Amino acid sequence: MKLSVIFVGELHDGGFNQCALAGVKALPGPDVDVVRGVPYDAAAMTQALRGAALHSDGIVFVGGQGNQVVPEVAEAFADRTFAVVQGNVTGANLASYDVLQEQSAFLAGVLAVRISRTGTVGHLSGHRVLPGLKGRAAFASGVRYADQSVRLVTGFCGTQDDSAVTEAWARALVAKGADPIFTMLNAARRGATRACRETGARQIGNAADWCRIDPEVFVASAMARIDLGVVRAVSDIESGLSPGKIVHLGIREDAVALSMGREVPEPVRQEIAGLATDIAEGRMTVEITYDGPEFEVAA
Repeated sequence: MKLSVIFVGELHDGGFNQCALAGVKALPGPDVDVVRGVPYDAAAMTQALRGAALHSDGIVFVGGQGNQVVPEVAEAFADRTFAVVQGNVTGANLASYDVLQEQSAFLAGVLAVRISRTGTVGHLSGHRVLPGLKGRAAFASGVRYADQSVRLVTGFCGTQDDSAVTEAWARALVAKGADPIFTMLNAARRGATRACRETGARQIGNAADWCRIDPEVFVASAMARIDLGVVRAVSDIESGLSPGKIVHLGIREDAVALSMGREVPEPVRQEIAGLATDIAEGRMTVEITYDGPEFEVAA
C-alpha cells in the first residue's frame, strides 16, 4: 500500500507538524511519501492533494486547513481513502481524526489565571483554522472558570511560521500586561519565545512538552499528541476502514495533557489534575466557541 502524508508549512516546526512527523516515523509497514512545505493557500493545497491521489492508495492531510479542500478532492478520487488529522469533515471515503487540543487548552487557561502576576493573560495563534479557534475558545473558558475578573487579550496574527510577526505580536501582548501568554504556533513560536525571553514574560506552549524543551521561558504546555492521530488514521486506512466519522482522541485516550514546570505550586497541580479527570470522565464539558473581543496589532 502506498500512502501520502501532506503537511502545510514548515515540517520541523516544533509544533503540530513535527509531532505528526513523529507519528509517520513510528509507522512500521507502509510506503509513505511525505509532502512538505505546502503553502497555506487553497489552490496549492488542492494541487498537492490531487498529485498525491494520483499515485497513493491513501492520503492523510495534517492540519485543520484540510477541512476546506480535502472533501472535494476525496469526492473526485472515490477509489482512494482520505483522512484529515485535526479535521472535522467526513465522506464515503473520508474520515477525520481530532486530537482534542481544546481539553489541554482549557487546563492552560485555568493555570494561566492561577499563576498570572498581572491579572491579565494572553493568547496568540496564527491561522484561523478550526483547531486553533477551538483551542482559543477553550483557553478563554478556562480563564473564565478560574476567575472572571482576569482580563484576556487574544488574537490571531495570520501566520504559523513567520517569527518576525509573532515576535511583534508577543511584544504587543506583553505591553498590554499579558503574563503568561498561551501560544498556539508552529515554527513562528521562535519569535514569540524571543519576545518572552527578553521581556521576562512567561509562556504556555502547545503540542510538544515545552517545559522540557525550554524551561527558562515556558511555565506549562498544552500537549497534543498529533502523532497518535496520524498513527490511528494510517492504521484505519491499512485495515480498509474509512469510518466516515470524526474520531476523537483526548485526555481519556492519553492524547492530550497539560505539562507544568517546576514553579507551579502543588495545590494548582492538584486542581489541574482534578479538572483533567472531570473532563476525561465526561463530568465537565469544554467550550469550543468564543465571541469575545479580539486584539489586533497596528500595521
